[in-house]
Amino acid sequence: MRQNRRPAPSTLSAAMTILRKDLRLELRTFETITVTLIFTTATFIVFHFALNRDELFGDLAAGVFWVTILFASSLTINRLLSNERQQGGYEGLLLAPIDRNAILYAKVAYLFLALTLLEVFALGIYAIMLLGPGFDSAMFALIPICLLVNLGLATIGTLISGLATATSARELLVPLMTLPLFIPLLIAASEATAPLFAKTPEIVDIGKWLGLMGLYDAVFLMLAIAVFEYILDD
Repeated sequence: MRQNRRPAPSTLSAAMTILRKDLRLELRTFETITVTLIFTTATFIVFHFALNRDELFGDLAAGVFWVTILFASSLTINRLLSNERQQGGYEGLLLAPIDRNAILYAKVAYLFLALTLLEVFALGIYAIMLLGPGFDSAMFALIPICLLVNLGLATIGTLISGLATATSARELLVPLMTLPLFIPLLIAASEATAPLFAKTPEIVDIGKWLGLMGLYDAVFLMLAIAVFEYILDD
């Protein structure tokens, strides 16, 4: 008797299923979110007392903000696929009859959402502790900057996490491999953000920085789509 096999889920459907699973696990424990928020707050406290300033403006303010986001994001990236391996779900993902890039899309989306939450929290704490100017209409220009940064960090982070997850030294390899790749993105973000953190916030022509970040994101996104399947096989 001929059996009817269920068709394999589409890439989008599989990615959404994996993403929902990751979000449910995180909302059940709040483990990664709690660690990153505590780390962010502690870092701002250190900068507050180390710089001995109540207010920061311009380039220094932008640099402190993005450096904090950079290191806080490494904590999330480090646990992205290692949790799957520790809990026994990694092999299940590899054996599932789905396009391997569905795992990539789900993890990029998860990191993107986690970074967005982190930045919303970080901006609030930063405004209280270090940032002199108040939030006005100029700060809305932060939205496209943060979105492009988040996409780049999430794509690069997922790619490197896939490379390092099979090694015993992944806690060391992930920061060493991601930080150099993050630097061009964070430099562009700092340059675009500095005028918004000036004593008198203003919107300047940040199109070239947005274009640079968009190009950087696109390159790594295409690279990740091309090689992620082979990374998981290795």
